[in-house]
Amino acid sequence: MLWYVAKLLLLLPLLAGLIWGSLWLAKKTQGVAVARAGEKSARLKETTMLGPGMRLAVIEFHGREILVGASKHGLVRLAEADPARPVVEPNP
Repeated sequence: MLWYVAKLLLLLPLLAGLIWGSLWLAKKTQGVAVARAGEKSARLKETTMLGPGMRLAVIEFHGREILVGASKHGLVRLAEADPARPVVEPNP
């Protein structure tokens, strides 16, 4: 009986430490995955609803902007352009 209690007192904190360590490691690796999500080559810039089940979307992909129409039946590429440069207004 004494041997059983000694093993329990030794292994229970070890098991708790392993559980805590695995949760800490999972949280750290999840943060790395979220940080890498910003490095995607495709990014949704803007969407506009046209009607029920119909929308326009602007997708930036490798430095190009692609206008896409989305409906229940699928996606259609409507136009493609270089990204617009921001307009700088002169001060009066």
